[in-house]
Parts: sequence; C-alpha cells; structure tokens
Amino acid sequence: MTSHENSSGSRLNRCPVYEYAFIIVVCALSIFPFYFMIVSATNKSTDVIAGKMVPGTYLIQNIKALVARGGLGTALWNSLRTTTIQTVLSIFVCSLAGYGFQVYRDRHKDFLMKILLLSMMIPFASIMVPLFKMFSSAHLLNTTLGFVLPSVSTAFLIFFFRQNSQSFPLETIQAARIDGLNEFQIYLRVYFPIMSPTFAAAAIVTFMNGWNNYMWPLIVMQSQGMRTMPLFVTNLTAGYVTDYGLLMLSVTIMTLPTVILFFTQQRRFVEGVTGSVK
Repeated sequence: MTSHENSSGSRLNRCPVYEYAFIIVVCALSIFPFYFMIVSATNKSTDVIAGKMVPGTYLIQNIKALVARGGLGTALWNSLRTTTIQTVLSIFVCSLAGYGFQVYRDRHKDFLMKILLLSMMIPFASIMVPLFKMFSSAHLLNTTLGFVLPSVSTAFLIFFFRQNSQSFPLETIQAARIDGLNEFQIYLRVYFPIMSPTFAAAAIVTFMNGWNNYMWPLIVMQSQGMRTMPLFVTNLTAGYVTDYGLLMLSVTIMTLPTVILFFTQQRRFVEGVTGSVK
C-alpha cells in the first residue's frame, strides 16, 4: 500500500471535532424533553413554570397528591389490559395476513395490497363518526372490545409483515408440508420462531400506539372507571389551575412502560425493522 493510500485511509478514519459537536448537540436536544419531564416531576408547579432545570425536593409531595386524586391505579390497569389485548390480537391477525400475502400465490393479491395501502391515507377523523355509530349500535361503547376492534387489523402491520416475510425461506415451508404439518402448524412452529424479531418490532410499535392512543378512547370509553392513562393525564388539566409538577409526574409514570419495553427489546426491534431473519 502506498503512502498516498495510507494518508487517504487515515483521513477517512478521522472524524473532525465539529462532527462530534454536532452529534452531541443533536443528542442533547433529543434528550432534553425527557430530562425536563423528570426534573419537573420533582418540583412544585411554580418552579416548573419558572423553568427550573435542576431536581427539586417535592417528589414525595407530588406522589401523595397524585395518589390522593384517585384513579391512577385504575387508569394504569385499563391501559395495560386494553393495550396488551390489542397488541396480541393485532400481531396475530396482521402476521397471518402478511404470511398469506407472501406465501400463497394469487394474481389479485398485489391489487388487494394496493387497496390496503391506500387505506392508510384516510385520516382517522373522517371515519370517527361512522365508527362511533357502528359501535353504539352494537352496544360496544365503554368496553374493552370496543377499544380493541378498530386496531385489530391495520394496513401498516400487514405491509410490515409482508415485507419482512420476503426474506423468509420458502423452502422451509415446503419441507414442513412434506413432513405433514398443516398451514397453521407451519405458522406456529416454523414461521413464528424464524420471524421472531419481526414479531418483536411489530409488538413494540403496536403497544406504543395503543398505550398513547387518545382520540378513540376519549370517544368509546365514556365512564370514569374505564379511563386510560392518556385520559387520566388530560383530566389533570381540566381545573382552573393546573399543577404542573403533578402533571409532569403523571406523564413520567405514563412514559415508563413504553421506555422499559423499548430498551429491553431494543436489539430485537432493530433486527425486526431491518428485516433480519434468524
């Protein structure tokens, strides 16, 4: 290797200081909202309004005040129950659909997929009233089933599973059929284990969407006992005076489950998004 090649390689390996500075600034801007949320949970409302950026000593008082308002445990349980059911059903239905789109041969399936993708362009606000009338007629308002049904099958998840299934070895399915497995057994014993990173990524996305969902629960969950965490947090701002320390504490509690889920499944999430097959 010549000296010119060595100097070119060393220049490529060197990262200028301004690039590190840019990365640090971007990371700081990304982390700042979370830092301010956690710090504000330990301060009084007046300190939060004043923009205090250091942790305070008011965390215990905020926790006691939040518990005294009532409904926190119920809201957490409602969110956990409905979101878990929604995630399990959505992953099952959409993975079956994505599996079918990729494995089975049909000349109309591409056209059907285009129709599904077009449905992603329809805003939820445009179908909100018809959905409410349908669920009201079916007596599904204020029920877990009413919360879950609109999100059981989504075009995004079906497309996600279909795209990731393109790297699935179809020869494995042929071998499983020769061994006598039926299609559902192939799905459970062959497809699911191999595509587990895709299932993990889809589960994280679905859980986060369901956990943070506000508009549909606001419409369908009409009693106080069926409130989810987004509705609980919103009710903290309903009075004449908002306690921002209390509000930030509730937002922090609401954020914890999704943060824990993401960081515990981060590796599998990245594998699933990049379409890895193990």
